Amino acid sequence: MIRFRNLRSKLTVLYMGLFGLALILTAIAVVTAVTRSAERMVRAELIATGEVYDQIWSARSEQLRQGAAVLAQDFGFREAVATGDDPTVQSALANLAARQGVEGALLMLTDGHVVAEGVQLDDAALDALWAALDGGERDDGVLRVEGQEHQVVAAPIRAPVLLGWVIFVQRLDAAQMRELEGLSAIPLEARIAPAAAEARTQPMIADGRMSLARPLPSFDADGAELLLAYPMAKAMAPYGLLFAWLGVIAVAGAGMMLAGTWLLSRTITRPIQALDDAVHRLQAGERAEVEVASDDELGRLAHSFNRMAGAIRDREDKLNHLALHDHETGLRNRLALERALATQPGACVVVLQVARFDTVRAAVGHDAAAQLLTQLGARLQAITEDAPARIAAGLLALRVEGETDQALAWARQVRAAVEGSFIVNGAPIDVQLIIGVAGPAEQTRNLSLIDRAVVAVDQAGLGAERAAAFDAEAYGDPSGNLSIIGDLMRALDNGEFSLSYQPKYDLRDGRITGVEALARWTHPQRGFVSPDVFITIAEETGHIRQVTDWVLRRAIVDQQRLAADGVELEMSVNISGRLLGDAAFVKAALDLASGASGKLCLEITETAVIDNADAAIAAIERFAEAGVKMSIDDYGSGLSSLAYLKRLPASELKIDKAFVMKMDAASRDALLVKSTIDLAHALGMRVTAEGVETDAALALLKGMGCDMAQGYLIARPMSVEALVEMLAGAGSAAPKPRRRRA
Repeated sequence: MIRFRNLRSKLTVLYMGLFGLALILTAIAVVTAVTRSAERMVRAELIATGEVYDQIWSARSEQLRQGAAVLAQDFGFREAVATGDDPTVQSALANLAARQGVEGALLMLTDGHVVAEGVQLDDAALDALWAALDGGERDDGVLRVEGQEHQVVAAPIRAPVLLGWVIFVQRLDAAQMRELEGLSAIPLEARIAPAAAEARTQPMIADGRMSLARPLPSFDADGAELLLAYPMAKAMAPYGLLFAWLGVIAVAGAGMMLAGTWLLSRTITRPIQALDDAVHRLQAGERAEVEVASDDELGRLAHSFNRMAGAIRDREDKLNHLALHDHETGLRNRLALERALATQPGACVVVLQVARFDTVRAAVGHDAAAQLLTQLGARLQAITEDAPARIAAGLLALRVEGETDQALAWARQVRAAVEGSFIVNGAPIDVQLIIGVAGPAEQTRNLSLIDRAVVAVDQAGLGAERAAAFDAEAYGDPSGNLSIIGDLMRALDNGEFSLSYQPKYDLRDGRITGVEALARWTHPQRGFVSPDVFITIAEETGHIRQVTDWVLRRAIVDQQRLAADGVELEMSVNISGRLLGDAAFVKAALDLASGASGKLCLEITETAVIDNADAAIAAIERFAEAGVKMSIDDYGSGLSSLAYLKRLPASELKIDKAFVMKMDAASRDALLVKSTIDLAHALGMRVTAEGVETDAALALLKGMGCDMAQGYLIARPMSVEALVEMLAGAGSAAPKPRRRRA
């Protein structure tokens, strides 16, 4: 960082830097605007030319199709075809090709016999043409013959059954491309090429050229497309002179700015130096005034400094008052009470709460409620030695010397004296008070003396006397609610944890091919503890790593046991999204996965990835590279994001049971399930539907193309022993042969 010894140099550099930045931004804006304008022009021309060519292609194809149809419907031609009179056929083809202005024509019969005139097709081209015509896939398109693209149009010959096709062939050579280029207002380059792997529907810029790909119908498996391209350097060439003048203007402006800034800085810095000296004197506690020598901004600044110096002490007093007093009532606040307790320890705190204060405030308004507290504070001040403090909305607190019992008895007397009717804005308001008292003897680990008195108010509100001292035993220890975490850690070692497995049914193979491992905890005192409870607490307290490690190890051991019994199943294990950013866990999980005897799938929720997307996606990619499948669990239960879904390298998507369980009765749910299945398949993922409980739902899912089903209709979660017994009894572990299509 550059340090300046005087303000003059700093101002000069600053202004020049800002001016330079403005010039740069202006240049960027101009260049960007010009570039975008040129791009828009080229893009529009590319699109327009592509649309014109589409129309030309369609018109030419229809013209050739009509010409071929005329010959195909001619009685004499059909008779020649039927009798095998190849010379007559060849003469008719030559005559029609000349009239249509095409390179050649040919006759292809359904038995594979070909009569050609003016063109010879290689075997690969004939095979591609025959496959498309015989399959009814298309009757026109691009056909590649010995590396050269041709436009091909066919018309069927029927008498009345299909005998073959009359086919026109026209070479799509450089001459035709030049004709197409002449249709554009700019010198485009056009050519026919095999279709790209990814569809390109809009113009794109690459290697300094803007190009547009228009798909063409094709008989070849690779497809074909029309490529239109234009170098961007040609589009930008007319703006070269404009850019040169911009550079000249920038240099001249910078020189003028430098001279003006240097002169201006000399005028500004002299009075500022005087102000700087005055500030140092004021900081040292001295009387500081600056001579006002002008009536411009700097003169007014000097005058303002003089007034500021005189007002600083007043403001300091006001700030101290505001820091220690409630701004609505003018009473002391909690900070003032805490300071008093710190300077004079050993006293009790009495808290008085206006009963039903929220109701009173809602009825009379915030301003009237504040006036009520002000009047209450005034009554307390009149009969007590200590000034009351407002510590919350309807709570006033006092510092009282003595023991807790004495303070409580004193507070009851005070309450009797101050309770009653208050006149606020001309209307009477009856006030009742609830008292809480706390002394320094009732120590708790987490509560201050004031907080203990506030808790005592809550305890007093439960009784008839409306007054109570803090009861530590009744308050208890809320941190004891977290004892379940200690029990959880011991449960992993004491055998209280177990795994249940819910089968996953392959709708295509008609058999069970995988299971999902589900953690179960049976507490010796609490009994069954819901996974929603202990998993949530484990995540919030950072113990989810230990639980997940145990589940993953046990699932792999059980998978090996199943394999020893002849049961090969994919094992799915749920992984908390919070662990995906833990590099140590990812490494440990990969080491465990390397020892698995079968396929392993880790299930995560999509929303768990959003909090730390980059780290989570990197971890998922490591699992995928190691051969561990990843599954997106509970898809649809939250705000599903296609932006993240397309980034996740997952192999499976599980539809949340909330949609599956109602889809046989709700058409909207069925529509969502079907669209989700199609989306997942388009992204290369298999789909598992959770919550399958009816035969109707299973039938719908199978009809929709869903891959896997999981739910009570298939089987409930069970122990590994029960799983082995079920698979052995049903014979589901053995793979069934697939049906072959006719």
